[in-house]
Amino acid sequence: MTEPIVQELLNAFDFPGTLQDFSVYGSGHINDTRRATFALPDGQEVHFILQRINTGIFTDPDGLMENIVGVTEFLKQQIEKEGGDPARETLTVVKTKDGKPYLRASDGGCWRCYPFIENTVSYDLVETPEDFYKVAQAFGHFQMQLSRYPAETLHETIPHFHDTPDRYRIFHEALRADKLGRAKLAKPEIDFVLAHEKDASALTGLLSAGKLPLRVTHNDTKLNNILLDRDTGKALCIIDLDTVMPGLVHYDFGDSIRFGASTALEDEQDLSKVHVSLELYELFTKGFLETAGAVLTPLEKETLPLGAKLMTLECGVRFLTDFLEGDTYFKIHRENHNLDRCRTQFQLVSEMEQKAAEIQKIIEKYA
Repeated sequence: MTEPIVQELLNAFDFPGTLQDFSVYGSGHINDTRRATFALPDGQEVHFILQRINTGIFTDPDGLMENIVGVTEFLKQQIEKEGGDPARETLTVVKTKDGKPYLRASDGGCWRCYPFIENTVSYDLVETPEDFYKVAQAFGHFQMQLSRYPAETLHETIPHFHDTPDRYRIFHEALRADKLGRAKLAKPEIDFVLAHEKDASALTGLLSAGKLPLRVTHNDTKLNNILLDRDTGKALCIIDLDTVMPGLVHYDFGDSIRFGASTALEDEQDLSKVHVSLELYELFTKGFLETAGAVLTPLEKETLPLGAKLMTLECGVRFLTDFLEGDTYFKIHRENHNLDRCRTQFQLVSEMEQKAAEIQKIIEKYA
């Protein structure tokens, strides 16, 4: 950050008071996030979040911000109908003085602004079953609120993000090239991917056939993307809307199960510790369908386990592809780190297949 850019931001948005602080905020790895503190004439302080959008990943900032403005304004209407507080229960995009949803600064950086939602907290890790249940209810409620939003009008901020067949296409390209000669180190994992290729298009095929509806999906359903009320602990607001895109409800359900119902870390080397917790699987299903169940079709509910399996498989394919390509996407901290990561995902897929009957009973119980 340079002083001229800070001044450019101050001039672009209609901020109240006098700037007191402009510091790095949060634990995100994609965008550059700052919290700006302003002193008001009466001595009180007011805060704003300013983010420089990572245009290396999100190459269409206009489309990105059109998505976020459209979805948040729609959510405000739904929250008002529910008797909630739109200022706290969804993000508010602060427009520039000339009415634009973001500023393109003189150095090319794209900056957006949100009012800071006070007295909230977020956590990076699920520490208790109750945390996971709150995640389920929050993302299920998000689905319910946006069930009437025209998903087809949204831009794909990351094209083919959860397109499992396309992830397989990229994997095959990496395997054919094998530019570092690593394929010989991952033969069991490669065989696992090839053996499951028949499953890759199961969801996209149902979508293409018109049997599953296109929905607004968040696509990054982690605990730290939910703000909790600091006093009550209630899930308050879904944040990090950059990956809100048209998709299938299975993407959000499945990715939550992938990370939240696992008994081990994503890069655990001892696979004997890696299991699918049916207790956590059931808890998430219960919370998610309590809030989203009324708007989902019978086939959507029935195929939720397929979403969990395919999102886990897809993630493992991405880790393995990155390993073959030389660890160019996911950061690594040790040798064969991405190979370890893909192994945990494939272990989870195997367990989901082994426990399929029990998982289906869970779905039937809450559907």
